[in-house]
Amino acid sequence: MSDSGDDDRTLGLDFSNVEDDLESEDYPISADELLDRYGDREIGTEDGSESFGEVLVTGGDEEFESADEVKQTVLNRVGGEAVGRRGYSDRGAGNEGENTDESF
Repeated sequence: MSDSGDDDRTLGLDFSNVEDDLESEDYPISADELLDRYGDREIGTEDGSESFGEVLVTGGDEEFESADEVKQTVLNRVGGEAVGRRGYSDRGAGNEGENTDESF
């Protein structure tokens, strides 16, 4: 890992409070086990933080095969405001609210 401090930030979320523990878990692991172990840990967001338990809430007997799968699930469930500007795109087609009627 580098010393940049951003190593645990994925698409606007900071997993540093759980990253090492998730990486060292034995998979597969159930969501209930993860919630019991790490539910009170904070995931940093663009505007603050949310608890791991708040964003990993599941509706059933969910099981994860890897730390990457857990992080992807968190990314899918966290509120849109947590990961930055809505409507932002870096694909060059313009961003929400911008005039894109320019001629080249």
